[in-house]
Amino acid sequence: MINKLDFKIDELTSMKKYPNEIFYIGNTELLKKRKVAIVGTRKPNLYSKEFTHKLASKLSNANICIVSGAAMGVDAIAHQGAKSNNTIAVVANGLDIKYPSVNKSLIIDIENNGLVLSAYKDKEKAKNYTFVLRNEIVVALGEVLIVTQADIDSGSLSSVDYAIKMGKKIYTIPHRINESLGTQKLLQKGLIEVIYDIDEFIEKLSGKKSIQMQDDEVLNYCSFNPLYEDAFAKYSNKIFEYELEGKIKIENGKVYIN
Repeated sequence: MINKLDFKIDELTSMKKYPNEIFYIGNTELLKKRKVAIVGTRKPNLYSKEFTHKLASKLSNANICIVSGAAMGVDAIAHQGAKSNNTIAVVANGLDIKYPSVNKSLIIDIENNGLVLSAYKDKEKAKNYTFVLRNEIVVALGEVLIVTQADIDSGSLSSVDYAIKMGKKIYTIPHRINESLGTQKLLQKGLIEVIYDIDEFIEKLSGKKSIQMQDDEVLNYCSFNPLYEDAFAKYSNKIFEYELEGKIKIENGKVYIN
C-alpha cells in the first residue's frame, strides 16, 4: 500500500531543498537506523559485484541499513547483500511503477520486507531530472557514501558531488589500473578514501567487530531485528542469555543488537 510520510526525515534536511512530498511502501522504522549509501555503475565487473555484495552483507550484519537506488548493477547487488528487510530503496518514479522492470521482483521484495521511498506521485515515470533528485535523497540518507565502481562521466559521480556538498565521507574499493576510472580520478584528487579491509572499515564505522558477529549465528539472526517471539522460539535459551549479557535488547516486541 502506497502511503505519504507525515513526518520529516532528519537526514534529508541536508539537501538543497527538502522534497515537497515523500511516498513510501514498507517499514519506516528502518529510517531510525544507522544507514550507509552504496551506489555505482549499472555494469560492474565480477570483482566489484563480489565486493559490493560482501560489503553490504557485512554492514547489514552489523545492524547498519543499506540505502541505494534500486537500479541495475551495483544498486541491486547492494540491496541483495543487505537482504530485503534491512535495506531502503529510493526510486525515481511513482511507486505504482516497478522500474527498472528487470528489478521488479527485488523491488517488491523490499516493499514487503524493507522500505521503498519516492518523491514522486503515482504514474510519474523516471526521467533525467527524477534520477537527479533520487540520487540526492540516497546520499542524504546515508551516513557515508560508498561508490564501489564508476566510470568517467558516470551518474554515480553526481552522487559524489552531493556527498561533498553535504560534508559526508566518501569511500570506494581498490581497483586495478584502467578500471573504475571515475573513482580512480577522485582518488587522485584526494576526494575519497579506499576500503582495503571490510572488517576494519565496519569496526571503525560501527564500533563492532563484524567477524565476531558473522561467526555468531544468534547475533547474525538478531541483526535483522526479528520479532521477539520468533527469536525466542528459535533460540530460546540464547535469547534470554544474550539479553542478560547486554548483547541484545528487546524494544516494541522486536530484538535489536546493542
